[in-house]
Amino acid sequence: MTKPSKLPLTGRRIAVTRAREQASELAAKLAAHGAEVIELPLIHVGKAIDREILADALAELGGYDWIVFTSANGVRFFFDEFHRRFDDIRALGLIRLASVGEATAREIAAQHLRIECQPEVATAEALAAVLTATGSLDSAKVLVVTGNLNRDTLTKQLEAARAIVDRVQVYQTEKTDLQAEPSAADFRAHGADAILFASSSAVQSFVDQAGALKLAKDAKRPLAGSIGPQTSDTMKKLGMPIDFEAKTPGLDALVEALVKKLARE
Repeated sequence: MTKPSKLPLTGRRIAVTRAREQASELAAKLAAHGAEVIELPLIHVGKAIDREILADALAELGGYDWIVFTSANGVRFFFDEFHRRFDDIRALGLIRLASVGEATAREIAAQHLRIECQPEVATAEALAAVLTATGSLDSAKVLVVTGNLNRDTLTKQLEAARAIVDRVQVYQTEKTDLQAEPSAADFRAHGADAILFASSSAVQSFVDQAGALKLAKDAKRPLAGSIGPQTSDTMKKLGMPIDFEAKTPGLDALVEALVKKLARE
């Protein structure tokens, strides 16, 4: 009887820096590859809505040509408020929907809605480019649903294509304090084979909390992995090494890059 083949991350300790409420998907993917997962929730994502702006936007839904979602969090919090106000999804009218990436697209699909525009690469720049390529933006009204830390890149590029853009914030990303976290103590004592960054805000929080995450003398120093160009740019600006990067922004590609990197170590 042949022994089952060893999973590629068996015996590897991988630190995940996503918000606690978002870490489960990445943790499950890593565990499926045999990894021991250490959760370091460096950020917290919570609902934070400018209710006046959102109320105006919901009252004028029929006047928008596009709703653009820049994250899965934006979809969840936007539709929480939408369903509070309306009891029929048809209140959206004939508005067209755009998504920045797969995780965001899945949240939209969960609302039984069809996405009409999604880039192959999950970045604001790519989303702006594919929206512009539809030829539908000249004088179009566009609602961009976003968070407090999202860049203005998307809005500026849509406006450059002559769209009329309204931006509504529905969530807020904040740094967490890991000083008393048991997982942080474990990380300090033993380190990890790799630490994964899926956002610029997690990178900034990691640097800000260097003292709370300082490794013991004999702890294993992890390789640092980035989910994509925006996160990598932040890592470079803050002087952090980038040992590997996802080929395209996304959790599956990040795990794939991790497996390839550790296989060479």
